[in-house]
Amino acid sequence: MSEQQLRDQLEALRQTLDDREIQLSIEERSALESLANNLEARLLVREANDESVADPSLVDGVHLMIEELEVRYPSTATMVRNIMQTLSNMGI
Repeated sequence: MSEQQLRDQLEALRQTLDDREIQLSIEERSALESLANNLEARLLVREANDESVADPSLVDGVHLMIEELEVRYPSTATMVRNIMQTLSNMGI
């Protein structure tokens, strides 16, 4: 998986967050926005350094977020799971 695929997935996540038909709680929306911002920042660092460092706290947080979204928002949970897989494939 490439950085472009991750960027595409992040864009899809942003579009989901902008879709007012998806009734996310304030906490869920905040967590997803934080995840998107964190991943975008990591991509910028990766571009600048061409180094990727695994972050266990990011991984744990994403896994927890997937579990919380799974029941109410399965398509959003799948999107976040795909982002997680792309990060894993990139060594992040």
